Amino acid sequence: MFGRYGKSARFLTVYIKEAHPTDEWQMDVNEKHNVCYPQPRSTESRVAIAADFVKRFEYDIPLLVDPIENPANAAYAAWPERLYVIDEKGAIVYKGGMGPFEFHPEEVETWLARRFPGD
Repeated sequence: MFGRYGKSARFLTVYIKEAHPTDEWQMDVNEKHNVCYPQPRSTESRVAIAADFVKRFEYDIPLLVDPIENPANAAYAAWPERLYVIDEKGAIVYKGGMGPFEFHPEEVETWLARRFPGD
């Protein structure tokens, strides 16, 4: 999606609270992919985890880090994952359901295809 629509729309990821930290609710898939981190207790720790992720997985979508006080998570009810589309005027035009069960990237892709039909 980023590769297809990245020239027409700005994409942004915000790293919030760790969903499956080693010291809380570790998942087998995290171990399989070697993404095993404890829950960060400071903004600096959260930034370090985000930087490690970007480097190891060559993640090319811009990534911001929610400070440890979690203001972005609180404002957007983002935990554990959620997708939003914000238009040119700053209005939320798509608010996805909370993941993992209501997380549907294909709905965002459908929106983008309608908005940018030539891409």
